[in-house]
Amino acid sequence: MKKNIVIAALIAVSSLNAGATEPLRVAAQSDSMIWNGVAVDGERVFVAGPRWTGSRGPAVGLIDKEGKPRPYPDAGWNSWKEGGNNATAFVNVNAIHLDGKGHLWVIDSGSPDFGGDPLPHGAKAVQIDLRTSRVKRVYEFGPDTALPGSYVDDIRFHGDHAYLTDAGKAGIIVLDLKTGKSRRVLDGAPSTTAPRGRVIEVAGSVVRGGDGQPLRVNADPFEVSPDGKYLYFGPLSGPWSKVETRLLDDPSVDAGTLERAVRPWADLPPVGGTAMDRKGNLYFTDLKTSSLKKRTPDGGVTTLIQDDRLHWVDAPVIDARNRIWLPVPQMDRGALFNQGVSKVRWPITLYTLQLEGDGK
Repeated sequence: MKKNIVIAALIAVSSLNAGATEPLRVAAQSDSMIWNGVAVDGERVFVAGPRWTGSRGPAVGLIDKEGKPRPYPDAGWNSWKEGGNNATAFVNVNAIHLDGKGHLWVIDSGSPDFGGDPLPHGAKAVQIDLRTSRVKRVYEFGPDTALPGSYVDDIRFHGDHAYLTDAGKAGIIVLDLKTGKSRRVLDGAPSTTAPRGRVIEVAGSVVRGGDGQPLRVNADPFEVSPDGKYLYFGPLSGPWSKVETRLLDDPSVDAGTLERAVRPWADLPPVGGTAMDRKGNLYFTDLKTSSLKKRTPDGGVTTLIQDDRLHWVDAPVIDARNRIWLPVPQMDRGALFNQGVSKVRWPITLYTLQLEGDGK
């Protein structure tokens, strides 16, 4: 196995195996990089992972034809070191996401440590032009948005606004893509705060933080409804709520009014990540059962696949061919959650699974 990353099957290979009976297909494997994020633009596959996992390699990588992750968009953005320029390099990448308008977005929590405070100018959303592979704009989250204890988690879009969850300091960040201004909403609200009593269980074990207590992760998974009317969101352990995006977008809506507008949506179990298709079907990875499940708009839930190899699948995405990509970073096996001893089982793998229909 080559050092860093070995591609077992990319798009061309998976097409050759179209008649295979194995539903899960290996897209890429790594013996050094721990990825929890993936984005697929045509035949280009991007991967990313947070620094605190002990991952070695670029923060954001583009897998090349030789099976190696090349720093993306360039080496400079992937060269952060303590004491360096936090504004022009990736401090700690937690998510990558395509906006459907020709851009890859990189979400930087701004803190190299899990649970640490964001460094000055570190917390940001970096917009990269996929055509030129150059950074188009950096949206920095200042100390009034990325608070002490914040962990800016992921991003979704609707019109001229983007929404980001804060898994550390419970809340949602609303970003005006035109002005670049951001503000916090639902700060410390029940809907964004991990409830006590709902533990995160993975394959029979409760995930515990460095203090030995059950890990609590605030606002984390979320999606925008296909019509853009609602934001669905919740803490990692659930349950999920919904709120109208028009209320999120309007800075004149006061905190009390917004909180009263939040409604229950789905009592989902702890999930590693989610993806929503154009029909409103929510695909989510059930951490307890190592499975991928589908929730239809009428609330029905079915299991698409259960496999021990899907141990803490994080942030899946659906590509143009209606395949769902499943990165398996095994987050709970990291040293941070095991008294300083890593229990990660190598290689780290990225799978694909063909979904039914065309996704349209």
